[in-house]
Amino acid sequence: MVDDRIAITIVKGDITDSECDAIVNAANNHLWMGAGVAGAIKRKGGDIIEKEAVAKGPIEPGEAVATTAGALKAMYVIHAAGMGQDLRTSEYLIRRSTTESLQVADNLKLNSIAFPAIGTGVGGFSAQDCARIMVEAVRGFDAHHLNRVEFVLFDEGTRQAFDEAAESYRW
Repeated sequence: MVDDRIAITIVKGDITDSECDAIVNAANNHLWMGAGVAGAIKRKGGDIIEKEAVAKGPIEPGEAVATTAGALKAMYVIHAAGMGQDLRTSEYLIRRSTTESLQVADNLKLNSIAFPAIGTGVGGFSAQDCARIMVEAVRGFDAHHLNRVEFVLFDEGTRQAFDEAAESYRW
């Protein structure tokens, strides 16, 4: 039996250094880039990323849009609205924004995408629940072009949570 699922890589690191075709910004639905992952992307990639994102917003919580990646190694930044202006998230919003990001990348005919742990910063969601939701979303996605998802996590505890979630899907 051939396993044609998307390959998942899990690393501890800085998502702005990812060499994937696209990196995901854990965004609010107005797409302004404040602190955390968004701030790091803006600092390293340039203000153009936020300008392009804000021009495409606001979007509904759970949706995703792509912009160029400025000075980053990636070609695109996909802004996943894992929360609204109330800065609160949910299982539904994490799952939907993950799936929407995958769809945007697949529509752009990209091969790889890097995700942070959506909703675990300002959103306050637990790393374990986030990992389960995001890995399930990747495993349930029917990709036509995407063949690799990289989860780039800021700390060791979150990396371990994603390792455990991915392990539950191995045969």
